Amino acid sequence: MAAEKKAALEYKGHQLRRKDNMIYYGSMADKYIILLQILESKAVKDMDVATKVSVQLQLTHPDLKSRDRIVKKTEKDSLYTAMDVASVWLNRALSQ
Repeated sequence: MAAEKKAALEYKGHQLRRKDNMIYYGSMADKYIILLQILESKAVKDMDVATKVSVQLQLTHPDLKSRDRIVKKTEKDSLYTAMDVASVWLNRALSQ
């Protein structure tokens, strides 16, 4: 039986990968990637909703230390606004 390939999640044309409270937005094959880290969340009915999200535009160069990879960073009060900022930053960085 052939293995089924899972469809990757995408937002505005770039891949999304999640590991615990961290979301990687973009491709490691590109020069830049966005790291979103959910710092705080609250329970709304039966779901956790992010209330504080860190957004970092990072270089993907493997030889750089993690602190040297950060190009820009900010914090937002919801995942929705964080994703909007991430999309703009990533598109601008990749178009240069």
